[in-house]
Amino acid sequence: MSGLIPLKAQARPRAGKGAARQTRREGSVPAVIYGDNKSPETIALDYNELWKQVLKGHFTSTAFEIDVDGTKHIVLARDVQLDPVRDTPLHVDFQRVGKDGIIRVSIPVRFANEAASPGLKRGGVLNIVRHDFEVYCPYDKIPSHFEIDLTGLEIGRSIHVSAVAMPEGVSPVIKGRDFTIATIAGALKGDDEAASSEAAATAAPVAAAGKGAPAAGAGKAAPAAAAGKAAPAAAAAKPAGKK
Repeated sequence: MSGLIPLKAQARPRAGKGAARQTRREGSVPAVIYGDNKSPETIALDYNELWKQVLKGHFTSTAFEIDVDGTKHIVLARDVQLDPVRDTPLHVDFQRVGKDGIIRVSIPVRFANEAASPGLKRGGVLNIVRHDFEVYCPYDKIPSHFEIDLTGLEIGRSIHVSAVAMPEGVSPVIKGRDFTIATIAGALKGDDEAASSEAAATAAPVAAAGKGAPAAGAGKAAPAAAAGKAAPAAAAAKPAGKK
């Protein structure tokens, strides 16, 4: 679970591209806070503090408490605009968390104990259908990830969302459908056919070489047989000459 991460910001009196460029020249990152049926508020964040949070990962699935000149806002980062060359933040969009405190966020899926799966040991392949999926959860209890145990799973088994252990208050956004997270599939048919073709191609020259040896022997025997047939004919011609 991840709690609230504090950030300090200053209000920006002006919006627009010119004001945003001026904010960046001053060493800050322009941002906006919107949502919860309130007016958008333009702010400026300290670049170093924001960059530290981005580098930690899961930036868009972390709840922040932004202090704007003494007024605190509980928000979730919804979009981060990055510099195309340096890959550093240029602008951030934050969405306010509503009064009920429930947010919609995408949580990654991780798989454990692959070595304990008989299906994978026998050459099966873990086919991941969803690397993450969206859930509703309290803003202060966002799971860092969902872990799926592969122990004992055979080839042909499917892992559905109903098999994922979720904390209290967390539920999938997709309702009424037990969608698939991953499957354990067998070896592809094409791989087996390719292996058979390769084995047949290797065996073909050996078989051809084995058939070629008797043919050579037959070739040597043929002239001898022809000579045997010609000898009686010559013998028959000699008596005719004596008469």
